[in-house]
Amino acid sequence: MSELIEVLSKEDIARSITEVAEVISHDYRDGNLALVCALKGAFIFMADLAREISVPVQLGFLGVSSYGKSSESSGKATVTKDLDLDVTGMDVLVVEDIVDTGLTLGFIMDYLKSRGARSVKVCTLLDKKERRAMDVQVDYACHVIPEGFLVGYGLDYAENYRNLPGIYHLKM
Repeated sequence: MSELIEVLSKEDIARSITEVAEVISHDYRDGNLALVCALKGAFIFMADLAREISVPVQLGFLGVSSYGKSSESSGKATVTKDLDLDVTGMDVLVVEDIVDTGLTLGFIMDYLKSRGARSVKVCTLLDKKERRAMDVQVDYACHVIPEGFLVGYGLDYAENYRNLPGIYHLKM
């Protein structure tokens, strides 16, 4: 039997997104900004973030997986849906649901640089610093969170729980 324990309410999430969007809007006021969503987990976060950013943005989607149906990362990232936006010469902001080990994010950043992005930075809803296996820079983080397997607001376990309005610790 699984138990859900609330970590962040939908109000906590909304407040932090508004704050981060203001900083991003200021930082990219003169830029050519593209938000690239790491699917599937970040799609809800990116939709809310994009609506709060006050400068023009283009949106792209990239499917990358390292979890499959497990609660542990395999450590090997694979592209499951190729990028549908030409990012050549653009300032790219990778929008992630959670940065954990950093392995998937490192893969995505290298991939976007190879596609000709002028710059690549990272915005994440959740930064789980204590599990880092790769040194990756998170430029904008809405929340720094501790250990635990999290679901809700786009995050899943075996494709379940994405629809929950807040973030929850899933205890198995």
